[in-house]
Amino acid sequence: MRERAGERIAGADWALDELTRVRFVDCEFDDVDLTEAALTSCEFEECRFSLSRFNAATLTRCALLRCSLRRCSFFDATLDDCKLVGTHLTECDLRPLTVRGGDWAYVELRGANLTGVGLDGVRLREADLTGADLSRADLRGADLAYSRLREARLAGADLRGADLTGVALREVDLSGATIDLAQAALFATAYGAVVAA
Repeated sequence: MRERAGERIAGADWALDELTRVRFVDCEFDDVDLTEAALTSCEFEECRFSLSRFNAATLTRCALLRCSLRRCSFFDATLDDCKLVGTHLTECDLRPLTVRGGDWAYVELRGANLTGVGLDGVRLREADLTGADLSRADLRGADLAYSRLREARLAGADLRGADLTGVALREVDLSGATIDLAQAALFATAYGAVVAA
């Protein structure tokens, strides 16, 4: 794998480019255009992105580890089996977005608009989703263990089969969300009810 480290990449036009097995470490991407780019098995470690565009890009088996992304656009992008472990996304445009699996543990998506995004089966363990809009999001089978969902909007979201271990359930507004019976028992217990068979 080819490695690039400590670079500042500003104003680059990588639209329609194909990048495969490139590793970026401690790089800064400022106003980079990755529209319709295809990134495969690329790694970004402790990189910083600002005002960069991933519109209609396809990221396959890529890793963004402990990165920060500010005011980046992922309009109509596809993230296929990607890792975003420990990455912070701030004021990013994340919809419409196609997500197929992946590990998003410890990701920070505070206040993010994820309305209608399919996150089924995604590992979101210990993610910070405080104040995020997850209305109509598909979270079936997602690993949300120990995630922070305070003030998150979940109206119309589907949480069936999601792992809610360690979630502060009393802080979660489930109005209009779909849950399964096991989750209903968890919520009842969180509010002091005794669930009996």
